[in-house]
Amino acid sequence: MSQAQQTPAPKQSKTIAIVGATAHIGDGNVIENSVIIFENGKIQTVADGSTIRIDRTKTDIINAQGKHVYPGFIVPNSTLGLVEIDAVRATQDSDEVGQMNPNIRSLIAYNAESKIVESMRPSGVLIGQIKPEGGRISGTSSIVQFDAWNWEDAALKVDDGVHLNWPSPYSRGRWWLGEPNVLKPNENYNNQITELTDFFAASKAYLEGDRKTKNLQYEGLKGVLDGSQKLFINVNDEKGITDAVEFAKENKLNIVIVGGYHAYKVANLLKQNNIPVILNGVHSLPKSDDDDYDLPFKAAKLLVDQGVLVGLQSESRNERINSRNIPFYAGTCVAYGLDKEEALKLLTSNTAKILGIDDFCGTLAEGKDATLFISEGDALDMRTNILTHAFIQGRNISLETHQTELAKRYSDKYKNE
Repeated sequence: MSQAQQTPAPKQSKTIAIVGATAHIGDGNVIENSVIIFENGKIQTVADGSTIRIDRTKTDIINAQGKHVYPGFIVPNSTLGLVEIDAVRATQDSDEVGQMNPNIRSLIAYNAESKIVESMRPSGVLIGQIKPEGGRISGTSSIVQFDAWNWEDAALKVDDGVHLNWPSPYSRGRWWLGEPNVLKPNENYNNQITELTDFFAASKAYLEGDRKTKNLQYEGLKGVLDGSQKLFINVNDEKGITDAVEFAKENKLNIVIVGGYHAYKVANLLKQNNIPVILNGVHSLPKSDDDDYDLPFKAAKLLVDQGVLVGLQSESRNERINSRNIPFYAGTCVAYGLDKEEALKLLTSNTAKILGIDDFCGTLAEGKDATLFISEGDALDMRTNILTHAFIQGRNISLETHQTELAKRYSDKYKNE
């Protein structure tokens, strides 16, 4: 009970075959009676069980008849491992002082032994993009797997992108000063855009110069300006999204829209410019009186139907804890019209493509990491997503957490009374 997280699992030492399960590949395809074989942490075979023979003398067999196997789910745009207890300042390390901090690296602050991180795994959430927050430019994210001794072991893709909080064109009245709590134009919006434009221009000039005087903030934008890093822009309203796209085109940036509440209104613009969206707020109320009551539930379908590449993130409120629930956000999208395998892509192949890690994860495919799990039922349904096994890079990881230990402890207590 005193240990923070389960000891990371040992490296895979023997070939493992999962047989008989319904395999949800993660790209929209399904194999009803599947065989999945992996060794040395990599998937070797994904096939129909009626077409393949297995050498059972050299292979550990997992009989998954009647169960389902999925690629490990990916949670993007998360502060997992950066904050442990909101009310304890000493456990918070998600933001830095200042407005322009592209040089800040979230990875070195990531706590691989976080009890919150550990609690993701029983839901099938095995990979995350860990990002900083705060300021105008928050810093740089990295992508990690959730079974590691430290941040070095956890890292899958280092410094994958920079995160920017786009200014809001609107603001609400300050009720504490007696102003009406209604939306009104943000008088500083144009100035805030100018500040961003000037910062990017200054960074570009610095990087093209002799750099005799070192400027870490300007150097932090090098990857974004040369195209090796993506710029994740947090923006929700229609005008803000449109302006962010124009800003990206002017500066030749590779961007991702994060939040995207009104992205469906400019879906054609996003599709034309090959800009994906990481949606937030599936389980939330409409933000405007003019919005459909079910807009948050069907927003993913509206975007997918118009050809936009979509991923899902956790809810903004209690984001770290709620990250374990992203499978069920996808399930809500299914309830409001999205095909089930399309909804699964929001957590697997789509997100992997958005984060640039689809070459080694996101689908069950030969040559990719054996990061996957077996569920007794539908992984998008909180009633049936009961994991029996989970693997990260072929390692058979524990599904025990602080919460499951407490549940067993007190179940035993009351059984004996």
